[in-house]
Amino acid sequence: MDKVAVLTHILKPEVISTLLGGELPVSVINNNRYISLLTSDALATDRNAEENSLDYAIQAALTDETRSVILTGPEGSGKTTTLEKLVVGWAKGEHFQNFPYVFHFKLRELNSLTGTLSLETLLLHHHGNVPRESLPLILKNPAEVLFVFDDLDQCKQSLDPSLHTLCSDPSQAASMSCLVASLLRGSLLKGAAFVLASRPTGSLKFLSGTMVEVLGFLKPQREAYFNKFFPDPIAAGKARIHMEKTLGFYDICTSPRFCWTVCSVYKSLMDAGAKLPETLSQLYVNILVHLIQSLSLNEACSREFISALGKMASHCLLDQHSSCTEEEMNSFGFQQFLTSVGAFLQVHGDQSERRVFSFHSSQMQEFLLAVSVFCDNSMPGGAEKMLEKHKSHAKFLDLFLSALSEPLQRRPLESLLGELNSDQIMDFKKWFKSNSEQTLKGFHKEKHQHCFHLLHQTQNESLVKEIITPSARIGISYGDLSLQDCVALNYVITCLGELEQLNLYHTGNLTEEQAEMLAPTMTLSRKICLSQSSLSAGAVSHLASALSRGITKELDLSHSHLGDEKFKILCAGIRDCKLHTIQLTVCNLTEAMCEDLVSALTSGSSQLCVLDLTFNDIGDQGLTKLCKALQSPLCKLQDLQLHGCKLTAASMDSLSAALCSGQSELREVNLNHNTIGERGVEALCKSLQHPLCKLRSLKFFDSDLTGSCCPHLMAALMSEHCSLSELDLSVNDLGQEGALQLCQALRQPGCRLEKLCLQRCELTEPVFKELSSVLTSGNSRLKSLAVGIHAVGDQGVKHLWDAVAHPSCLLEELDVEMTGLTDACLEDLCAAIRASKTLKTLELRNNSLTDASVPAIVEVLQDSDNMQEMNLKYNDFSEEALSILDECDKIRY
Repeated sequence: MDKVAVLTHILKPEVISTLLGGELPVSVINNNRYISLLTSDALATDRNAEENSLDYAIQAALTDETRSVILTGPEGSGKTTTLEKLVVGWAKGEHFQNFPYVFHFKLRELNSLTGTLSLETLLLHHHGNVPRESLPLILKNPAEVLFVFDDLDQCKQSLDPSLHTLCSDPSQAASMSCLVASLLRGSLLKGAAFVLASRPTGSLKFLSGTMVEVLGFLKPQREAYFNKFFPDPIAAGKARIHMEKTLGFYDICTSPRFCWTVCSVYKSLMDAGAKLPETLSQLYVNILVHLIQSLSLNEACSREFISALGKMASHCLLDQHSSCTEEEMNSFGFQQFLTSVGAFLQVHGDQSERRVFSFHSSQMQEFLLAVSVFCDNSMPGGAEKMLEKHKSHAKFLDLFLSALSEPLQRRPLESLLGELNSDQIMDFKKWFKSNSEQTLKGFHKEKHQHCFHLLHQTQNESLVKEIITPSARIGISYGDLSLQDCVALNYVITCLGELEQLNLYHTGNLTEEQAEMLAPTMTLSRKICLSQSSLSAGAVSHLASALSRGITKELDLSHSHLGDEKFKILCAGIRDCKLHTIQLTVCNLTEAMCEDLVSALTSGSSQLCVLDLTFNDIGDQGLTKLCKALQSPLCKLQDLQLHGCKLTAASMDSLSAALCSGQSELREVNLNHNTIGERGVEALCKSLQHPLCKLRSLKFFDSDLTGSCCPHLMAALMSEHCSLSELDLSVNDLGQEGALQLCQALRQPGCRLEKLCLQRCELTEPVFKELSSVLTSGNSRLKSLAVGIHAVGDQGVKHLWDAVAHPSCLLEELDVEMTGLTDACLEDLCAAIRASKTLKTLELRNNSLTDASVPAIVEVLQDSDNMQEMNLKYNDFSEEALSILDECDKIRY
């Protein structure tokens, strides 16, 4: 086979590249701009760059066992160029040298072969590089033959072998589609190899072989392409960075054809010293301006031409046709423009045969439709009706209309087409504003995001501020944003100037790219919520940088499983920012991160006051390290949540020392769900009696306390220096004796405790009686008391009802959940509510009140001026009783 002739044939340019059609494969190859494409399989492997390429995938897949490789990918993804480069490489002796014969066919071109022909005729007369004397050798050794078929999906007739009477004789005449089907099935030249290319389509399911999905260009391939397109490395870098920033998040950027278009537009603008487009809409405005100028039509003809293109675009969208016949084109008004459509459309066939016309991309198709809408003076129903008509098929139409409704965006087009229809534009803007305002009052994040995309295309800051009013619910969760969503959201918030809360709750994987796009929004957000999210290390780095530059006061990373390494990155931002509160519940932090945290807290510029480390296994060693920061005058921490941090008494001496150091600003410490025990309580109680200790809230819920801890607590509460106002001892076995000791402290005039939680502490009726005495003594400052989960019954709780009714009792909140209350307590309960001037909240869950109690409870609550809420969940009420309770909005059931 004459390889030189093959090279000459492939590398001979027959037409010129067009702006929308992409650079011709021959030009790509001749100008050394070929970049091997990426496949879907490559993304899931750690192979080197060469092994990840499409070229490698084809060569690796084609073996003695596998004789067919099928490339699938959308139009413009580079399949044709790859196949031509493959044939050129073969002709140059670079690969596939085990095949002496390679036949390259484009099915789109073979469509012109009408009638019947034999395989021999096809190879001799329609390939042109095979001497007649070689044909018998080829037919005798099919294993030495490689067929390269491009545009398989463009074949006019079906290639499904089941629909043909297949032929096996190379000299037998058949239709072109039957010949190809016979080759693919193996009835002709059995043993030959095939490399096939097609757009994704269901009509080729009969094909067997290795399927290779072509992804096109990702970032590394785009960078290589830009470097080859622009001779100047600085210009290449500037163009590529701008594209990635403004367009790189669109799927279309994986298309080599689109990259060619972008590079061509950018180069023209950069050579002219003009500004590069900021949005997809602006890019297409530039493209359309260039194309219209290339036609040299007057204003009226240009407008008529665009109107015809709009009609074609609408027809193809609504009827889901990829192409139009010449008769259809004439019906749209193209009669005088058919010789000019080549720059705008793909034209298949020539004037001697039936030509068909199609758009290069769906984006350009929808953009031309959008322009035609605002050119048209007679469109019934306006833009809203047109959008409704096309909404199930158009993806970008409303985005383009949003952009074109802005004077600055459409001005370059109006210089060529004349002023667009102001009535249509005003009609669209009215719909757009009303629809956006209504959307943003709702809770659908997808609709919010679409609205942001529309606003981004307008590039109008005043419009953003006009539409996003205080009634807009932009604090809803925007978790799991796409990169495109991040860009739109960031544009909107940047226009607004600041955001109360950036809510990214439940973001599955916040990537470095997404965080980089959102970084300006982060700096403008007073609160950032990333709870239940997963962040990459790169994303954490951008978050840290945003914190150090921004106004964020509160950061929620709860359940983000951050880990020590990522937290170390975050600490760089914490050490120098305005952050007041950080929530790190369940972040997989350990003692290893505490040194970094201490460094941040003592940096001198950290403003952190609230630190929540709940359910992180920092252990005693971690807390001991943290206490170094608490003793520093530079640390501003006031609230430290250490719930479930694997702490024991071993670290309480360090905490106690910090509390009474005179430097600690701590006001609240939560030690719930730790193993503190008597020795730990004793250590902390010493600090509570120290004049320099400022602690006001201490929580020991389920912390392995017993009655032996109570003497230490009693001594602390009775100390003149103790400033504690809240104490939680719930779910600890204090028992009667321990609780009575606490009561002794509570009745002292100097005890400042206002909130006491003693749920499930093994209390008895005598303790309830003593608590009643404390509450009515005139010395108690208690405003909140929780003594639920004690089986003291009506008789035990009666002591508390009597106290509530007493004028000296200051209680505002009382929790007697699961204390065995029955309807027998009703009289005392109602009398207490009527008599109390302070009680606001009453917790009565999990008791045995029945329907008989309901009328009296409803009546007393409705008559009470100070009672705000009563919780009656899980009592013995019928459905009828619940409907009566529903009449009172103070009751929860």
